[in-house]
Amino acid sequence: MADDERAPEALKQEVDDWVDSQRDALLEISHRIHAHPELAFEEHAACSLLVDALRRAGLDVETPIGGLDTAFATEFGTGDGPTVALLAEYDALPEIGHACGHNLIATAAVGAGLALAALDGDLPGRIRVLGTPAEEVGGGKELMMREGVFDGIDCALMIHPAGFNLGAMPCICKSDVEVAYRGRASHASAAPERGVNALDALVMAYQSIAALRQHIRGDERIHGIITDGGQAPNIVPEYAAATFYVRSPFQKGLEKLRTRVQACLEAGATAAGATLEYNWSEVDYLDLRSNQPLEEAFVENAQRLGRDFIPKSKMAPMMAGSTDMGNVSHKFPAIHPMLAAAPLNVSIHNRAFADHAGGELGDAAALDGVKTLAMTALDFLYSPSLQERTKNVFETSEVR
Repeated sequence: MADDERAPEALKQEVDDWVDSQRDALLEISHRIHAHPELAFEEHAACSLLVDALRRAGLDVETPIGGLDTAFATEFGTGDGPTVALLAEYDALPEIGHACGHNLIATAAVGAGLALAALDGDLPGRIRVLGTPAEEVGGGKELMMREGVFDGIDCALMIHPAGFNLGAMPCICKSDVEVAYRGRASHASAAPERGVNALDALVMAYQSIAALRQHIRGDERIHGIITDGGQAPNIVPEYAAATFYVRSPFQKGLEKLRTRVQACLEAGATAAGATLEYNWSEVDYLDLRSNQPLEEAFVENAQRLGRDFIPKSKMAPMMAGSTDMGNVSHKFPAIHPMLAAAPLNVSIHNRAFADHAGGELGDAAALDGVKTLAMTALDFLYSPSLQERTKNVFETSEVR
């Protein structure tokens, strides 16, 4: 990025110095969220902690917002320039806590907001800090967009922890379905002929989906778990349930694959004589459209802090997850880069990663996340050229 497209170096240095001076306070936020993991839509303690930190800095915070009890929003700056949104997540995973490092995401976004609010003088635009719950399940960002919480922003920034530094998180589309089969209970030994086995229906559907996996694209995914398989071996199960995730790189492919999975679910019910109930997710997660000019600005700011980035060409094929930040990136220019918070051989969504998210590598990622988000926001606010290129790339990029 050319020198005339950068924010004033003095302001970036102020951000750097402020974060260093507030190191302990920022890491306390991260550690407290990490120590008390809360599931999607239930992040009351994390929400209160983050809202309190913003209010102590003199910012007006609205919560709840967007119809979500654990969502919040605050905005500051002047009304003349563009608006940059900084997005925080803070929900955890069942059993394994912050194995996705959302404590670091929350600290980075809120910390960047605090760092920018601490700058003397008016910014040439506005900063909106949004607390977005329920990323792991539920699609909190999409629900908030539907309620107008994102209206008026010019770009959205957030980070995600990983075992490496990468300019854009690899993300594909996802839809999930809750499935229930209902049959008829009977004694499994004395009168099996009187029963209709709901578990058989589910198992046949599961096996049909397993067979389907042989005949889908190499970059598509289907995976699921049985959540209820009956109560006792000597009772023909009258109820069985499961959850499946269906993933495809792009929205059109997701729609086609979902139809094929639906056929597998219905086949199980037909074969066993059971009835099928299903509920596809209200929110489908979309692929991530990382905005290249913003991504380049972020990477340059992170490199000045000493972080080396893996070229996208070196990433393993189909090493991808899903996030509702993808939905945001379809509506507004957005980036979702990854910062190393664990060793390279430790992947997200396991207990080892959760340990690192609360340790030294996680601390470093949180603080560097604060700095790089704030510096990238400054670059955008101070550079009409970056604003224009960001807008042009977003408007001309192909949606598939």
